[in-house]
Amino acid sequence: MKTEVNPQDTSRAEAFSLWMTSPMPMVTLTKTFDVSNLLKASKKSGIKFNTLLCWCIGKAASQIKEFYLLPEKGKLYQYDCIAINVIVNNCKDGINSCDISFSEDIKQFAHDYSTLTTQASTECKSSFLEDHIIVGTSAMIQTELDCIVNQYTDKFNNPLVMWGKYRKHWFKTTLPISFQFHHTQMDGGHAASFLELLQREINSVSI
Repeated sequence: MKTEVNPQDTSRAEAFSLWMTSPMPMVTLTKTFDVSNLLKASKKSGIKFNTLLCWCIGKAASQIKEFYLLPEKGKLYQYDCIAINVIVNNCKDGINSCDISFSEDIKQFAHDYSTLTTQASTECKSSFLEDHIIVGTSAMIQTELDCIVNQYTDKFNNPLVMWGKYRKHWFKTTLPISFQFHHTQMDGGHAASFLELLQREINSVSI
């Protein structure tokens, strides 16, 4: 459910007054993750690496209350559900957007991810969950990337997690991940906590 709230009644009151009218309110943090366990879990379960990473993103985000607040068109909204957005290559050499509701059940999430992304790819249709807070993702796995900074547009204030191709080393596999967020929604400390939680969730995935 999406509900408009009074910013003054939330912990983001000061941030709303400072950053809501800023011409460039987006902040990007980048952290290199150890994804060795995620790659192992992917090979063991047959669930795609990116699917598991998206589940970990949803799991980490769901533990931080600031993720459930989002500024939009000068107002602040409260959500009670999280969804992960993925960009899908379709059969016509184009792309479509696909929102996948986050589930604590990793196998249910993987099933929904596979079903919805396959549908988007074959039918060339985007799907949206308007009543969910959307955590966007963008995976550019064609090459290794050190950092990604997305374009800023006031049409899309949602948090966005981006990455390229993971890097295999002798004893571990690493992946730099960029996290972009609107400063009205959260501060750097909240974002840093999210990144720490994300590493913990990656380390603890077991299927």
